[in-house]
Amino acid sequence: MAEKTTVLFAGGGTGGHLYPGLAIARTLVRLDPTIQPFFIGAQRGIEKTVLPTTEFPHLLLDLHPLYRTRPWENWKTLVGAVGAWRQLGARARERRPRLVVGTGGYAAGVALVYAAVHHIPIVQQAGDSYPGLTARAFRRVTREYYLAFPEAGQVIGGEASRHIDTGAPIEPPPRPRPDRAAARQAWGFPPTGGHVLLVYGGSQGSRAMNLVVAELVKRGLPDDLYLIWMTGKASYQEFAALDGGRVRVREYLAPIADAYAATDLALVRAGAMTTAELFAWEIPAVLVPLPTAAADHQSVNARVLEAAGAAINLPQAELTADRLDGVLRGLSGDADAMARLAAGARNRARPDAAETIARRILALLGRG
Repeated sequence: MAEKTTVLFAGGGTGGHLYPGLAIARTLVRLDPTIQPFFIGAQRGIEKTVLPTTEFPHLLLDLHPLYRTRPWENWKTLVGAVGAWRQLGARARERRPRLVVGTGGYAAGVALVYAAVHHIPIVQQAGDSYPGLTARAFRRVTREYYLAFPEAGQVIGGEASRHIDTGAPIEPPPRPRPDRAAARQAWGFPPTGGHVLLVYGGSQGSRAMNLVVAELVKRGLPDDLYLIWMTGKASYQEFAALDGGRVRVREYLAPIADAYAATDLALVRAGAMTTAELFAWEIPAVLVPLPTAAADHQSVNARVLEAAGAAINLPQAELTADRLDGVLRGLSGDADAMARLAAGARNRARPDAAETIARRILALLGRG
């Protein structure tokens, strides 16, 4: 049996820092079964519930972010880091990782410092157009950055040859693509004509978005618009009665590919994974950035994608039923505008990002 090669994945706190790592790890194993991914995460992040359900071994550490608005609590960050260093060192001596993949967030910091001190090669997946502190802090020791947004390279700085425009690693659309007419009919919509709008505000939904969409539905959608609306579990009962006619209200979308296959336009948050999935399906978007996102990175994402012609930026402070109605009617009545947005989405699409990243990692390991 071939000897296993450990690749350490460090990152988490949010899905945007964890799921890219899982996509890369699974692709690595598919391409080279001798690769053994091992995940490092935080006990208080999303990885606490997600990693135990995966096929990968992992270690959850008592890691904390920097408490910028409550600096007196940063003792937790320091104490947690010291304990995490000891645990990480013991596990690293046992598994002897050949490479560390940082995917962002405070959960990545200690592992990247350990790798730098012990001369373990580092690569990073940078998920947003304005990369976070962890991504930027390790610029000098990072062999390659895999950029979800090419604009992120300007923020990171350093050698441009290390900035690889891969896109965000996602589950790519199936090949061949599902039949659009059949997908629409599966939702109870006509096979052709009009436009299908997909609305979701992340896996938990967005109450701010839901309230505006509900007002729009009650006053009347544009005549040629059909709506697939994911409210999130917490809000579903409040809006379930609006299901019917040209509106489909769902608590959750699983598999979401069934919705993507029928969709012409999306109203969504501006997270990197969300936009990457939409563009891989060639779906343009009206983006409502989450105003509380760390360092307001979703607003930066939305502005970048609007400038690229792939989306419309609609800040939450400006999101009203009147404004949304105007945007949707303007697009549904302007075939050229819709075509330009769809072309912009196609230009930003990187459906094979996970495989591109995995192959570059294998090359660094001498497995290319």
